[in-house]
This record gives sequence, structure tokens and C-alpha cells, in this order.
Amino acid sequence: MSHRGLRVGAIGASTLTKAQQNHWFFLFLAAALSISACTSGKRSEGGDPSQSEARSGASSTLTIKGSDTMVILAQKWAQAFMSANPGRVLQVSGGGSGTGVAALINGTADLANASRPIKDKERKQLSKRRGVEAHEFRVALDSLAVYVPAANKIESLTILQLKKIFRGQTTNWKDVGGEDREIVLYSRENNSGTYAYFKEHVLDNEDFAATAQTLPGTAAVINAVSKDPAGIGYGGIAYAEGVRTVKVAAEGSKPVEPSMENATSGTYPLSRFLNIYSAGEPTGVAKEYLDFVLSDEGQKVVEGVGYYPLPKEAK
Repeated sequence: MSHRGLRVGAIGASTLTKAQQNHWFFLFLAAALSISACTSGKRSEGGDPSQSEARSGASSTLTIKGSDTMVILAQKWAQAFMSANPGRVLQVSGGGSGTGVAALINGTADLANASRPIKDKERKQLSKRRGVEAHEFRVALDSLAVYVPAANKIESLTILQLKKIFRGQTTNWKDVGGEDREIVLYSRENNSGTYAYFKEHVLDNEDFAATAQTLPGTAAVINAVSKDPAGIGYGGIAYAEGVRTVKVAAEGSKPVEPSMENATSGTYPLSRFLNIYSAGEPTGVAKEYLDFVLSDEGQKVVEGVGYYPLPKEAK
């Protein structure tokens, strides 16, 4: 390759011998390559933050799916967290505890909200599908309340009475001390953690009555009960608006209100933990979010929504 006519600095090529021209050319080429390498190295070390995050698998966006019971609470947590952490983006949706856990298993959610414990078969599916174990975080306390219309005079029901009502064996309010009126049942869909909890702890895992009307969320249940003089439903304590909660009695015990004190002490028979599940040990934004949820600030959000903060021993 010929380098005739190359100018180096202010020295004309015509004043140099061929050997001198070659010497200056290679010095110039070496310097140019050195500068290029340094510039490239700096781009690699600093570079575009989004490209760096993509390479490391990190992300500033967190997807959270699951429990309809928890969706308002989760949205409030997300708003507070994003306000305190600009640049973080949290996407929250409901659909039911089963939907959230399924999304965690198939990798379309980073965290799953669940108002019931994860099932053994779900743990196995997560381990098989993603090669990690499910991590459980108790994040709030709830009294699963039984709702009747405000005008209903029933003050309390036993677990056995509730079972017979929702199994369709007791069909008239007069049979439990109320008016002569046929009972209308409102329930949740079977992908709901609240449905699963009520079925296990009240119905002893027996089936709901075929006449029970299934609704997609606790808010829908509350709305239906509030407008139906014969209605009865169940759901998280935070949704108790326009309806009245009844005291619930375990067999052989006194009726208990679904209050924070009774839920925290365990005397209310239908108290439960609300949970968040992660696939493996949470890192990055997921860990930051969970730390916030369990902090004093995060637990104040719980109380503001209408659920109960975790007892200290449960954290």
C-alpha cells in the first residue's frame, strides 16, 4: 500500500525520505488507534444506562399482579413508593390470587399478591418452570368479614350457620333469627384467594350452593349486598362501605367483631395474613419495594386503606 502524498503535521511529504514517511505514518496510525480504544472503553464503562440495565438483567419497572382484595392497597403502596423513588415504575393489576401466582410462575409478573397461602402444587410448578423457590412475605393483616345490608338486624352468626347458609342448606333469614325472607348469596370467583380461604375455613372445603352468585371482586360483592335487602356476602374488611359486618362465632365461643384488636390477637376466627410472593430471593426494585411495604411508612398505608398493620412478631 502506497502512502505517497501523506502530510504529517506541518512537514511536507516532499521533504522526507520514503523511510521517514513510513515512520511518521505508523506513529500517526498508532496514536489514532489508541484514542479510539480509550473512547470505546469509556462508552462501555459508562454508556447508555438503559443498555447497561438490559445487559445486567436489571430494570426500573416492576410488574405486580394478583389479589383483588389487595389491589387498592397495592396501588396505594405503588404510588407512595414511586413518589419516594423517581424513575421507578410499578404496574399493579388484580385478577385474583390464583391469577397472580400463575403470572409469577410463567414469568409475566415480578411479584404476586395473594390473600391466601400459596399451594404446594404452585410451589412445585414455580420450581419446575423457573428453577427457583417461592418466597413468602406477610405484608398485612385482614379480617375476612361477613357482610349484610345495613337494614339487616342479624347481629352475629356462627361458623356452622355460615356454612349452612353458603352451602344452600339454610335458605331463609328467619331460620337464623332474621326476617321471613329468602337468603340471596353473593360469592367470589374460584380464582380468588378470598373464595379459597372462605371455602376452606367456613365450608370445610365443601362446595358453595349452586344458587350463589359469583362476582369478580370484593367491591362488586359489597355493591350487590348493599342493594339487596336479602343479600349476604364476604370479603376483606377494607371494603366495608354501605353495608354492615356481622360478628362471627367459632363453635362454643362468643361472637367476635372483625376489628383490628381481634384480628391481631387471633380471637376473630376469620383473620388472615395478606401476602406477597416472589420467585426466588427478591433483588433490585422488588427488594426495595418489599422493604418499603414492611417499613413503618408502608404499614401506615395499610391502616389508611382499612386493613390492619402487621403485628411486630409477624414481620
